[in-house]
Amino acid sequence: MDKSIEQIRAKSAFICDMDGVIYHGNRIIPGVKEFVEWLEGEGKSFLFLTNSSERSPRELAQKLGRMGLSVGEEHFYTSALATASFLKSQCEGGSVYVIGEPGLTYALYEAGFSMNDVSPDYVVFGETKSLSYEKIERAVRLVMNGAKLIGTNSDLTSPSENGIIPACRALISPVEMTTGRSAYFVGKPNPLMMRHALKRLNCHRADAALIGDRMDTDIIAGIESEIDTVLVLSGVTDRDTLQRFPYRPKYILGSVGEIAGYAK
Repeated sequence: MDKSIEQIRAKSAFICDMDGVIYHGNRIIPGVKEFVEWLEGEGKSFLFLTNSSERSPRELAQKLGRMGLSVGEEHFYTSALATASFLKSQCEGGSVYVIGEPGLTYALYEAGFSMNDVSPDYVVFGETKSLSYEKIERAVRLVMNGAKLIGTNSDLTSPSENGIIPACRALISPVEMTTGRSAYFVGKPNPLMMRHALKRLNCHRADAALIGDRMDTDIIAGIESEIDTVLVLSGVTDRDTLQRFPYRPKYILGSVGEIAGYAK
């Protein structure tokens, strides 16, 4: 067995990105089933981490279930949950105006926040397909009146089955530009989300590996959090685009299936 794979397999905990690592759209990547079986068979701690704020852990577990992969909802952590946890630490029992999907709203409700479209403590943006000029206008007015601007993640784009689509940072930019206020983004590559993940796994960073397919979110988040990084080439990054970045992952694999000894 390759020495680098042996070193990865020796880790006790794994933080895995989802899109491009576990699946493409609604299709499981070959070798993922074997990887998950290996994680469970070896008694490894693991967390599927996503910058998307649209779905709750239960919905993500159900999505994988429809693809034939059974994973408990306790193994999922989203930027919506990280955002709710961060805001609770800043302003427990506060109020928010949310522009996003149900996964984000539910996470904030669960953290004790109330919805407020008149005088909220925060305006919180996540990915959504229902953004309107009216919502942008209201968000601008609330921020100008003192609400703090929060984004679940700083992704400009995200992949979809129909190609690249705008993500959180692109959606929130009209409010930033109009108000002159910069949003605070909680998700990757913010190391805060990595610390939340390690706390969930109850492990030290030296015992964990972060697996992702994006250099500008996954890999840099791991590097800045001092977690060993594994870049997989099953998503948006290939060996040519890897050369554009001034930093490198510790390990490079074709897919997570290699960790489990999966061969095409």
